[in-house]
Amino acid sequence: MLDDIMRFEKSIVSQEAQIYELQQLLDTNDKKMLELRQLSLQLEEKCKQPCQDTTKIQPTTGKDCQDVANKGAKTSGLYFIKPLKAAEQFLVYCEIDSYGSGWTVLQRRRDGSVNFFKNWIQYKEGFGYLSSDDTTEYWLGNEKMHLLSTQSSIPYVLRIELTDWEGQKKNADYAMFRVGPEADHYRLTYAYYYGGDAGDAFDGFDFGDDPSDKFFTSHNGMQFSTSDRDNDKYQGNCAQQDGSGWWMNRCHAAHLNGKYYQGGKYTAKDAGEYEYDNGIIWATWHSRWYSLKETSMKIIPINRMTMGGGQQAGVKQFGGLGDI
Repeated sequence: MLDDIMRFEKSIVSQEAQIYELQQLLDTNDKKMLELRQLSLQLEEKCKQPCQDTTKIQPTTGKDCQDVANKGAKTSGLYFIKPLKAAEQFLVYCEIDSYGSGWTVLQRRRDGSVNFFKNWIQYKEGFGYLSSDDTTEYWLGNEKMHLLSTQSSIPYVLRIELTDWEGQKKNADYAMFRVGPEADHYRLTYAYYYGGDAGDAFDGFDFGDDPSDKFFTSHNGMQFSTSDRDNDKYQGNCAQQDGSGWWMNRCHAAHLNGKYYQGGKYTAKDAGEYEYDNGIIWATWHSRWYSLKETSMKIIPINRMTMGGGQQAGVKQFGGLGDI
C-alpha cells in the first residue's frame, strides 16, 4: 500500500514538472506570437508606401561613355549604352571627369567578393555586380567588349589601373585596343604600348626561368581561354590551373582576373593543387607572387587622350582626330 502511494506521488510530481515545462513553452510561444504580430504590423505599414529602387541609373544614353559625356552627362555612374552593332542596350559604369572625358569600365576588382573562376558563357555574357557608387566587382562581358571596341573608325585606348596593398597606384595604357568576335575566341589585339608607370606587362616578362619567357607570356594576339575552352599556347590548360578566364599565352605576365589574395603576398603552396602563380598579377610592377589589391580596365576613344583629362605625361600624342 505504501509503495503504491509513493509511486502515485512520484507520478504527480512528474506530471507537475511536465505541466510547468508546457506552461513555459506556452509563454514562450505567446511571446513569439506577439513579436510576429508586431513585425506583421510593421511590414503592413511599409507595404502602404511605394517601393523605391535605390540603384540610380542616369538618363543619358549613347554608344559608349564618351558619347554619353559628349551629350552633356557630367556625373560618373550607371548608364545604358548601345554600341552601333548591338541588338540591345546594356548597363555600364561610366567614369566621367571634369574635362568631359568618358571612360567605359570593362572590369573591376576591389575586395575579392566575386569569384572570377567562371566558364566560357559567363565570361561571354559578363558577371558580378554593377553599382552606381563604383564599389563592386565585375566583368562586363567579352561580347560587350567586342561590340564596344570594334564599333568606330576612331580606335580605343585601354587603360589598366592597378593598386597594391601599400596603397600605391599605377597604370598602363594600350592604343588601338580591340576584342575580336566569338568566332575568333575574343582575341585581344592592340597596336602598341601607349604609356604609363606600371610597365608593359602585356608584352611579356622575363622571369628568368627560360629564354623564351618573355615571348610565351605576352598577351597581344592571344585568344581568350576559360577552363572549359582552352585556347592558349600551353600543353596544359592555363585557365584551369590559374582559376580564371583570360587572354592566356603560356601562360601570362599580366593576369587581372586571378585569385584574390588578402595582403598581396602568396606562395606556390597557397596556390593549391597546381602550385602556379594564380594571383592578380602585373609582372612589370610586382613579382608573380604578389597579388594586387584593386584593378580596373576601361576604354576611351584615342582622340580624348590628347585632351586635358586623358593626357598622360610622356606618352605619344595624336592630332587630326575629331570628336566622336
